[in-house]
Amino acid sequence: MTKLFQMAVEAAQRLSPDAQDGLALTILEIVGDEKSDIYVLSDDERQAIEASRAQIARGEFATEDEIEAVLNKYAQ
Repeated sequence: MTKLFQMAVEAAQRLSPDAQDGLALTILEIVGDEKSDIYVLSDDERQAIEASRAQIARGEFATEDEIEAVLNKYAQ
């Protein structure tokens, strides 16, 4: 590992986990690694999924009327 690359790694270690993942994905894209198509969820996306899971656990589902209203709203 070159001195410059080592400095970059040390700087990256001070970033937030999300920023580190973003940087890692960028590096993988540049070097052409086959794992570069991995999608990393953002904190907001993780929170939305957890909120959905909690709703499911509580048995909170949309009614057929609510689903129909949404479908009708976006139907062309």
